Amino acid sequence: MIRTVIFDMDGVIIDTEPIHHAAFFAHFAELDIPVSAAEYASFLGSSTRNVYQALKARYQLADEVEDLLLRKRALFNAVFDTDSSLDLLPGVRPLLDDLRQAGLQLVLASSASKATIKRVFDRFGLAPYFAHVVSGEDFERSKPDPAIFRHAAELAATPVTECVVIEDSSNGMAAARAAGIYCIGYASPHSEGQDVSLADRV
Repeated sequence: MIRTVIFDMDGVIIDTEPIHHAAFFAHFAELDIPVSAAEYASFLGSSTRNVYQALKARYQLADEVEDLLLRKRALFNAVFDTDSSLDLLPGVRPLLDDLRQAGLQLVLASSASKATIKRVFDRFGLAPYFAHVVSGEDFERSKPDPAIFRHAAELAATPVTECVVIEDSSNGMAAARAAGIYCIGYASPHSEGQDVSLADRV
């Protein structure tokens, strides 16, 4: 019996991936580093900190990781705060309402920073839906490492066999599988190159 549903955020609840994409590539241009579309796609589902740790090593960047992620976050926030068209993905709020009314516990487990999660929750009034919120910034390794989903299940006091994860990225689906949690994959139009075959159901 399923008791807890664990949601990813970006690309599942709200489609902020185009904003992240624009912010990252604007920053890559500032840094003058040749990150390809394929290389960027490999980072989807990872925390911003882990992305910049990898890029700092790969491109021998002089800036500290903390400074890099703060600059990217500023670029993201500038668009997020001014884009009036941004909304939850179609069907998300009715789904959250239905799951809550059915008595299921909802947990958010996102690679996004706590600041970004709060920004999204405040703008769209999501806090009442979720019993727990887990940010990838609290973990040394991000998805596909399963730690974030295992921790989400622990917070929910639910065995992994009674949880479901909803994910849109290859890294997230792989993390759910490694955690032993049934995964529903969402084939987002903005998540090209993601291997949805890693999910148990799409």
